Amino acid sequence: MKRIHYLILALVLAFTTCLPASAKETNEETPIGDNGAYYKMDELHDSPDIVADSAIIMDANTGAILYAYEARTKRYPASITKVMTTLLAIENSDMDDIVTFSDSAVNGIEPGSSSAGINVGAKLTMEDTLYALMLVSANEAGAAIAEHVSGSNEEFANLMTERAREIGCTNTNFKNPHGLPDEEHYTTARDMALIMKQALQYKEFRKIAGTLSYTLKKSDTLPQDIPLYNHAKIMHKESEYYYKPVKGAKTGFTQAALNTLVTYAKKDGVELICVILKDYGADNSYHDTKHLYQWAFDSVKNIKPLDSEDFNLEETISKGTAENSDLAEKVKFLDCKVNKKYKILVPSDFDKSTVTTSFREDTDEAAGRLGYIDIYSGDTVIGSAPVTYDPASATAENVEEGKEIDDGLETAPVDQDKLTPSKVLMFIAKLLLCIVLIWIIMIFIRRRIVRRKRRQEIAKRHRKPNPSGNGNSGQTQRRRRSGQNDKKRPKS
Repeated sequence: MKRIHYLILALVLAFTTCLPASAKETNEETPIGDNGAYYKMDELHDSPDIVADSAIIMDANTGAILYAYEARTKRYPASITKVMTTLLAIENSDMDDIVTFSDSAVNGIEPGSSSAGINVGAKLTMEDTLYALMLVSANEAGAAIAEHVSGSNEEFANLMTERAREIGCTNTNFKNPHGLPDEEHYTTARDMALIMKQALQYKEFRKIAGTLSYTLKKSDTLPQDIPLYNHAKIMHKESEYYYKPVKGAKTGFTQAALNTLVTYAKKDGVELICVILKDYGADNSYHDTKHLYQWAFDSVKNIKPLDSEDFNLEETISKGTAENSDLAEKVKFLDCKVNKKYKILVPSDFDKSTVTTSFREDTDEAAGRLGYIDIYSGDTVIGSAPVTYDPASATAENVEEGKEIDDGLETAPVDQDKLTPSKVLMFIAKLLLCIVLIWIIMIFIRRRIVRRKRRQEIAKRHRKPNPSGNGNSGQTQRRRRSGQNDKKRPKS
């Protein structure tokens, strides 16, 4: 019985080990970024079978992994190393820099390896040198670039490894600029995809990697024209391996690495990167790449939830700041913006009608960020686009310092002679006040006059004369009466 158990356990372990890495690996990178996001990439299924020992499909915008098979296993990259060489050349020089091909650059490479036939002493622009490097995988061009940028192959290789770590590569080590065999020169499918993703940030790289043919013109240091033709058959229409969505490629091969291929392709607004390591024949590397792309483009799509007519930035922010008047005031004057082209990579059957948005405050004055527009599918945040403003603007500086905000509107000069509604109302108010005062004064004066007349009438009645015309008649009559009485009174 135990033997049966052990046998079942062994079969399960064997089956698990043989599963494609895409069924086990998950996206470790954050699904939410300033340039875009991805959602449910770990739920993609029915990926194709491939021949290569390692492969990956990565979203060029967000770094989301759609498919991965042995993507973290160390492999020899061969000439796709030159993608990193090109990246460093673009980042550390100008396209019109003059690159001199020394004897060590031309004759120091392995005999019989890829070459453009550039002679010792040739002086080419960096742009011409990169065309030779990428199109025909010229090893002498890689060595010349290394000497131009860092002084030697060894120092340039150290710079390559250091830059790879900055990009996020965890299992990559470079020993030369061209990819010729070295046991300590290795990478992984995942790391190579990250390098390609970084290189695609530069328009110079896209232009060179997507060119089918180029000619190095004859000059004082170059005895004759040198025609260059891109080795990647997947880009040539006349080839049986042609796949139209591929926009740029770099091939590689050594006996130790076998066939390697890194490409990027674009279809229906989705841009993807495919890396193939240790494939068994150039034809298989093209077939594996094409089949992975076809599956990936059928499985995913990009949505732009902030680019619809239903989305209004000011209204969304206003709802999110309804309880914060200070922040709402900032929004009004900072001329805030959000990237309306913000993409979210989703499965092809995703229902866009489930998407809603809301504003979340997360202020960073140094970066000029007010917060984020969170994008939801149901209750799940599937993306967050930053709401930004120019932190160097005068308005932003005033807001940050707490100064009174100038709305930038000029006040019209006041016309003193112009009749305005306010002036009419003021005149009417003053007129009514005057009328009331006059009325009060008139009442007061009238009462004074009435009182005076009354006093005069009273005084007049007191001074009224006797009807006989003699004013002393009363006294005379009294005296007469008293005299008569005296005569009648007996003597004593």
